[in-house]
Amino acid sequence: MAVDATLVKELRARTGVGMMECKHALQETSGNLEKAIEYLRTQGIAKAEKRAGRAASEGRVEAYIHPGYRIGVLLEVNSETDFVAKTDEFGVFVRNIAMQIAATDPVAVRREDIPAEILEREKRLFREEALTSGKPEKILDKIVEGRVEKFYAEACLLEQAYVRDPERKILDILTEMMHRTGENIIIRRFTKFRLGD
Repeated sequence: MAVDATLVKELRARTGVGMMECKHALQETSGNLEKAIEYLRTQGIAKAEKRAGRAASEGRVEAYIHPGYRIGVLLEVNSETDFVAKTDEFGVFVRNIAMQIAATDPVAVRREDIPAEILEREKRLFREEALTSGKPEKILDKIVEGRVEKFYAEACLLEQAYVRDPERKILDILTEMMHRTGENIIIRRFTKFRLGD
């Protein structure tokens, strides 16, 4: 199927993926732009999963100070090569992640990084809250499970909605960056400072 060049250009502008991959995605989806974006995301996730096992020992440490000098973030993001780590695109990506942390106050990068005592405290509070609101005992576990999922969506950086585009999660932004660079990229760790805390 022949694909309109303006569609390829628009898809490339919206996804940051190469021209040939955009053309292929549009061919696979019969020229449907939205389906092509979804197709590219799916392909990007598959490729990112293959890269996930590769060592990422280069990268950047970013220091971000929020206007007003009351909040600061130190963030480490790793890549496989210093070539990628030194690009402007990688720098913008890391800075945007640091700004996300400043704006949303995550507890950890991923679920497994949340300390067990914090998770247990949250579960206990959710259970007590459900009990005091008069919910039946038999559905308490489901209620707690649902609230824990919401907690993860707020507390885990990778599961948060991206503040610049709430339709996407930070994991989507990371996966797209891996797809564009062809490297394994890891958001390793962060520390957030708030004046007076």
